[in-house]
Amino acid sequence: MKKHLVMAVVPFLALGCGDDFKDENGDGIADGVREPDNVTVVTPATPKGTVSGQVLGTDLKPLADASVEITIGSSEEPLAGTTDAKGNFEFKGVPAGSQVLLTFSKTGYATLRATSEVPSSAGNVPINNANVSFGPVTLTRLDGSLRFLLVTPQGRPAANVRATLEASPAGTVVLSNGDNTTGVVSTVVVEATSDEQGVLLFQNIPTAQELARFTNQTGQYRLWVAPTDSNGDGVPEINGYVDTYSAASVVSVGTTRILNLPASRPTGNPLSVEGSNVAALRAAATIHPLNNMVRPGEPIYLYFNQPVQQGSVLARLTDEYFKESLPVTVAVGNGGYSATITPAGNAIQAGKEYNIDVRAASVETGEVYQNQASFFGGEPGSPAAVTIAEARYQETLQPTSAQRLNSGETVYINFSSPVYPSDDGVVEVFFENSLDGDTIQGNSVGEKGNAQGFLLQRAEPFAPYQTQTNKPPVPVFPTIYSGYSTRYSFVFSTSIVDGLSPSAVTMVVEFSQLSRNASVDSYQSIWGQPVVNDLTVNGIAIQPAPVPPPP
Repeated sequence: MKKHLVMAVVPFLALGCGDDFKDENGDGIADGVREPDNVTVVTPATPKGTVSGQVLGTDLKPLADASVEITIGSSEEPLAGTTDAKGNFEFKGVPAGSQVLLTFSKTGYATLRATSEVPSSAGNVPINNANVSFGPVTLTRLDGSLRFLLVTPQGRPAANVRATLEASPAGTVVLSNGDNTTGVVSTVVVEATSDEQGVLLFQNIPTAQELARFTNQTGQYRLWVAPTDSNGDGVPEINGYVDTYSAASVVSVGTTRILNLPASRPTGNPLSVEGSNVAALRAAATIHPLNNMVRPGEPIYLYFNQPVQQGSVLARLTDEYFKESLPVTVAVGNGGYSATITPAGNAIQAGKEYNIDVRAASVETGEVYQNQASFFGGEPGSPAAVTIAEARYQETLQPTSAQRLNSGETVYINFSSPVYPSDDGVVEVFFENSLDGDTIQGNSVGEKGNAQGFLLQRAEPFAPYQTQTNKPPVPVFPTIYSGYSTRYSFVFSTSIVDGLSPSAVTMVVEFSQLSRNASVDSYQSIWGQPVVNDLTVNGIAIQPAPVPPPP
């Protein structure tokens, strides 16, 4: 028993003292031992390893003079090396247990990076001179190009658009680290900006042929096109674009693609106005004056359901008489989502009616929006009383030097603001003048005190007064009917042969008499206020008789 116990202890004593077993070459094995066992393994003080491999092209031919850099652990400065004629490389003396990063590059080829760890033990036994093999490493050539034609939603070249292209895989490496084998891939990322013709050219990328063959037709190109803010207002007019193209499809279809870029907010709906202080211009139009009232000095605001093209918003403005265009300026903002139409100076006045014609073109589809609407000047919360602004009759006799108000001539009553009749011809006008030549007031039709006056009809001013014979006045642009009008008229009648002197005329519009007819509502102003007071006007202006046009 004692002999067996002593013999079991001796080998460990020999290993511990190190006198009989030495490791001069630092390989972790006692010198002179070909088949190590547990009594001949010596723990190295600083175990080292080797990192090696081979770099090839995609044709599997060695790449000589390829650059190989190794970064060990957190070291800031990498070690540099090159491949030999057979594409081989080797780094010795790498500390065991280190994380290493290798970068493979060569002019005209893709760059590839891969990481691994140098082994420090085999099981529980420390080892020295362990090896990490990178290989084979394959790199693609960068002699290809890919071309895109970028088109705006309006069908124009999309210039100065930034984009990024990623080609992958541009290289592969097989890592052999003990029992662990891992495939690593590389990508090539390039950027480009389209030219004035919308051409986006990516160069120095793997060719589609090489990428498809090298990766067994799994290679691909991925494209990112950045949103475009051409006017620098912070809102893109055109959204970005992302797509993927297989290398095989590029081989079969070609290297030029046409890309129709999307609008910044594609809806698929017709271009329309979602919001405006002129509600009649909206998609859900409301024609009541209080919803279409613009304060004097206030612009007209338009908010579209999709962006409109810069410079495509056109606006024409006229008052209710359509005599002349009122000057406006137009500004498009918020990436085409809004437009501001500003009338010049004091063009918009309280109590006046205006007509506006608006046109715009969609960024998304090029579709044209066109709409026309009536609106009114005024402050919605500050109603104004309706008065008679002017009375005027249309002279029909020549010469104009002997002008009198005669039977058959039309008299126009112009109110200070538009009014809406409950029914045409229910308000009557009476004269405080004798219309039959006697001195008795009220015994003739149309005289104050008579039961019957002149029925006032709405004379919506679709055009200016006629000034030339055989030449009806032409409005600035086609008119629309709001139902409200400042101009009303009636046909005058008298038995006095030479008519009345315009300056001696006194007329009364009897709105108060409407209350006698329970079935008729009162007239109302654009503020919704009823017009119930009689209105009187002294004197009547003359609209000269139309004259022949100049030769």
